[in-house]
Amino acid sequence: MHDKVDVLIIGSGASGAAVAWSLAETKMRILCLEQGDWVKPTDYPTNGRDWEARLFGDFAINPNRRARETDYPINNGTSPIHVVNFNGVGGSTIMYTAHYPRLHPSDFRVKTLDGVADDWPVDYQTLEPFFAENDRMMGVSGLAGDPAYPLHHPPMPPLPLGKSGARFGKALNKLGWHWWPSDSAIATTDYDGRAACINLGHCTPGCAQGAKASTDITYWPHAIRAGVELRTRCRVREIVTDDSGLASGVIYYDAEGEEHFQPAEMVIVACNGVGTPRLMLNSISARFPNGIANSSGLVGRNLMLHPFALTYGYVEEPLDGNRGPPLNLWSQEFYETDPRRDFVRGYTLQLHRGTGTIVEAITSTIHGRLPWGEDHHRVYRQLMNHRLGMSTITEDLPEEHNRVTLDPVLKDSNGIPAPRIDYTMSDNTKKMMAHGVARSKEILEAAGASNFGVEAPILNGGWHLMGTARMGTDPERSVVNEWGRCHDVKNLFIVDGSIWVTSGGVNPTSTIQALALYIADTIKQRLSSATLFD
Repeated sequence: MHDKVDVLIIGSGASGAAVAWSLAETKMRILCLEQGDWVKPTDYPTNGRDWEARLFGDFAINPNRRARETDYPINNGTSPIHVVNFNGVGGSTIMYTAHYPRLHPSDFRVKTLDGVADDWPVDYQTLEPFFAENDRMMGVSGLAGDPAYPLHHPPMPPLPLGKSGARFGKALNKLGWHWWPSDSAIATTDYDGRAACINLGHCTPGCAQGAKASTDITYWPHAIRAGVELRTRCRVREIVTDDSGLASGVIYYDAEGEEHFQPAEMVIVACNGVGTPRLMLNSISARFPNGIANSSGLVGRNLMLHPFALTYGYVEEPLDGNRGPPLNLWSQEFYETDPRRDFVRGYTLQLHRGTGTIVEAITSTIHGRLPWGEDHHRVYRQLMNHRLGMSTITEDLPEEHNRVTLDPVLKDSNGIPAPRIDYTMSDNTKKMMAHGVARSKEILEAAGASNFGVEAPILNGGWHLMGTARMGTDPERSVVNEWGRCHDVKNLFIVDGSIWVTSGGVNPTSTIQALALYIADTIKQRLSSATLFD
């Protein structure tokens, strides 16, 4: 039996780290359980020449391919998009591209504005100070004045546009469409003990140099110094409740497979939009036969994945290739609903550099662009470092049939049921994606590209996991209230992307962390007034 803690956090990624740091000032005893381990910077692929090859092995974004002992399997068999994540201190911030947009103010009011889905019980203005605090903690680079957003001031200057960005900017100017240097959680100057980016290469397999802001090197050092305990290789099986229906702690397995009970006064779940419903659905008791805090039946439902389309082409002049962060500007020309289009809501166009040598060779061979034989090297030289790419990140509206359930057969190495993904793209999303691909081709043509390729949707594109334990004021139509507390269990909180009501059309990490800081702040206010569990 372990000593009872005041706060038990499950998961050390984007939201778990932020909430741990924020609550540390209360001087409560705070423990975070992480099923993965610390990742040494010396272990990142970008330390070696084989970094691209390792993208298909121990640093693959798909956990089923990566198959580390700290990963859990995922049944993606009934989804055209496979879930990708990373288990370790820092969670998926270890592997993300650090593209760092915020949700727009309109994203919180889609029912009011467009008559679809639901409005959020919080708004942009409420979250704005937490966006700013998170930008400071993570270290965000960007350029103030983007007309697509309310004015905010990133702490560091933007990433350089490079040859690719300059070419995209000229093309969008020719078309008269919005573009702006993107906010990125990548240091462009020395910042909080981290050195500026030196363009080691693509950021996805982890930043060995430390310029990319993963929470293991941003929030966690501060939280640990403030007294938070982080216990790794602890895979939580279930959340336990007492006779009164409150969460009393969790059962977890350590690295040797030994079972432990960790008691707690308060439990905070930060396991992402797939891991969180998996844990909740597996936490069954007489009071909660369908999973803890699931009286609404919505735990696991309304999964949103942001289907991505990749459109790319090739120009005659050599460009940046994969040198530097992959994403350095965006266009939100088509973000808001336009009644002239045949879909509601909209999408972001992410404009990025080319690929590395191995990925270029593999993808061009698969798609028949790169021949074998005597022309192989000549054609390859025309492709390598000549690619311009664009991603269409589509808003994904919530639908209850898109869901996470427990697989009846597949289990992880501790015998815990694996998550099963049932997901289909809506007609609205398909129309949006087709529109984004068509506009991407127009931009690429204006940039002088030809020889186009399209992947829509990207198979391993389930980076963004949202909506499976949504927030709201009505307990029958939501899982948590407007400040992240479960309606059914008053000392159980959720802070990750599962509480999202709608998905917006941007990468979610910045908003996930702002929400986590907002929930932590609300917890602190209610602690001081003794109304936390009222």
